[in-house]
Amino acid sequence: MASSFVFPGGIAEPSDLDLRNTAARELFEEAGILVGDEVEERAEIRERAIAGEDANEMLAERSARFDLDAFHYYAHWITPSVEKRRYSAKFFIALMPPDQEPQFDNVETVDQVWVTPSEALERARELKLPPPQVRTFADMRDAAAAGWSALVEHASERAACAAPIMPRMAQAERGFALLLPWDPEYESRGTGDAHLLDADHPLAIGPSRFVLEDETWKNIAAPGSTTPGS
Repeated sequence: MASSFVFPGGIAEPSDLDLRNTAARELFEEAGILVGDEVEERAEIRERAIAGEDANEMLAERSARFDLDAFHYYAHWITPSVEKRRYSAKFFIALMPPDQEPQFDNVETVDQVWVTPSEALERARELKLPPPQVRTFADMRDAAAAGWSALVEHASERAACAAPIMPRMAQAERGFALLLPWDPEYESRGTGDAHLLDADHPLAIGPSRFVLEDETWKNIAAPGSTTPGS
């Protein structure tokens, strides 16, 4: 995902209590945002964590910890099997502390933007947003516009029917398409590992495939599709 804007994140470490802990730690390391107990040495701990020390342990030494309850599950994406390097990535939302400002680490991340979902979608080409980011911003746009409480409620509804989104690749008129698990041709034309979602699954709404046009990933409906919300 070089040159693309993606959400802060990374691989779970042995000391992480669960994936919310991973999300909190990676947010702290990559974006400098500590969602948890405030500590005077926040900048020093982050610098040492980036260098390889255990952020959980350093916080515990100061009787502090990440606030895991502040992180709410939102989505789960799995890299298509056509890719050599694959990830099973769960996305979480959290409210940024009012007294903190994001600051990229200049190691794994070299730039940053802070935008609403609507703004992100409007700037999708400029930001080179990958499909998971495009789809996530689209899914949360309306709830986010209604405020944090509405977004948390929306996330809770999605968590109740959580399922992984594993795209499959298919040949298209120009290049290829990524078919989402409720696309009508997901099974018949898609290649690689599959995780089908029934057409009536709560997450199986809206445009069901991605195509790359004008250097921009666009979420479009399958030809002749009658999928709700498409």
